[in-house]
Amino acid sequence: MRVAGTKVVEVAGLRKAYRGTVAVDGLDLAMDQGEVLSLLGPNGAGKTTTVEILEGYRRRDAGEVRVLGEDPERAGRAWRARRGIVLQSNEDVVDLTVAECVGHFASFYPRPAPPAEVIERVGLTTKAGAYVRSLSGGQRRRLDVALGIVGRPELVFLDEPTTGFDPEARRQFWDVVRDLTREGTSVLLTTHYLEEAEALADRVAVVNLGRVVATGRPSELGGRQEAAAEVRWLGPGGWQRRTTERPTALVRELEAAFGGEVPRLTVTRPSLEDVYLRLIGAELPGAPEGAER
Repeated sequence: MRVAGTKVVEVAGLRKAYRGTVAVDGLDLAMDQGEVLSLLGPNGAGKTTTVEILEGYRRRDAGEVRVLGEDPERAGRAWRARRGIVLQSNEDVVDLTVAECVGHFASFYPRPAPPAEVIERVGLTTKAGAYVRSLSGGQRRRLDVALGIVGRPELVFLDEPTTGFDPEARRQFWDVVRDLTREGTSVLLTTHYLEEAEALADRVAVVNLGRVVATGRPSELGGRQEAAAEVRWLGPGGWQRRTTERPTALVRELEAAFGGEVPRLTVTRPSLEDVYLRLIGAELPGAPEGAER
């Protein structure tokens, strides 16, 4: 159950540089219990460095960080068992079967979920007896997800979790995430699929040049709800379009002008992709090569 006002992530003034190259530059971030928060940003924006600091895998240069109430740099084994991480790959398990691999990882945790149940949740039941090395790329990604959630974590870090999934598998995985949040699990998601962020996230945080430049609900980010709409229709002389802050009034005018149905009428507001691209700014210089790790 979500507890109002309880923060699972609190970050203030986070900074990290590599040999003089700034990767994270005064980043602030907060995340509520039971929330799905998606980090969006271009390559080199500082997302991966930020997440690795939150996971406890990388030291920061400056700033305050608390995850599940503790500083990741000082937290111990009990804290690590409370968070789950979906790694990009696990090359050291290729000689185990799927069932052996999930069972092995389950043994690391004090209260793991039944391995067979986790394997079923990620859609690998028919592959339980198969060796990891024989799995396809998409199946390997499902296994990565299984290893990240088998410990019943309070907070899960999902880094590009559906890379390699076909559209059907991606939507099945979205159901897994929704099940986790219904159980009270918090999820920090990094993804390049904007439709994934829109489908899953309670809030998104856009990161660019080492800072969070905007946060909000996907439907409201960057003023999407209040932005001018584009109205398009097929007129006698061909396609017509007009941008307006009063689309309803314009549609009524068109309806009166056409004496009823307006041919091929569409009304659209900026998509999440439109807003995201505006927020990161195509004219802004990218981070130097290798800044994000």
